[in-house]
Amino acid sequence: MHKGQISFPGGAFDHEDKTLFDTALRESAEEIGLMPKDIEVLGKLDDEVSQSSNYIISPFVALIPWPYQLKVDGEETEEIIELPISALRDKGYQRQEIINGEEVTSYFYHYQGRVIWGTTARILKKFLDIFDQITESK
Repeated sequence: MHKGQISFPGGAFDHEDKTLFDTALRESAEEIGLMPKDIEVLGKLDDEVSQSSNYIISPFVALIPWPYQLKVDGEETEEIIELPISALRDKGYQRQEIINGEEVTSYFYHYQGRVIWGTTARILKKFLDIFDQITESK
């Protein structure tokens, strides 16, 4: 994402990465100390395009053991925000906006004085939609 915004760990594909999943693993280890051996991959969400920079983001979803000692790298990551899914479901809202002459739906999630918006919020919305489908079917 962009400096100063709330985002998931991630970054650009490196020539040493074999796949985008390898990129996600490497960046998660570098930025928040999440070691690849400690995750259980659940799947990949659809790609998301950043409206402001036109970057294509390929998000992956995984489980990690709880509790897990994540750590801030101090360079790309300023802090780690942990929030329950229930907080996202209770505090989200959306609105229609015109971006580059096109009407788009923007999502916003509020948690402890912070606002998650933009590409990160769209990725969370995709995740929550899938999560709701799975939990409703049970």
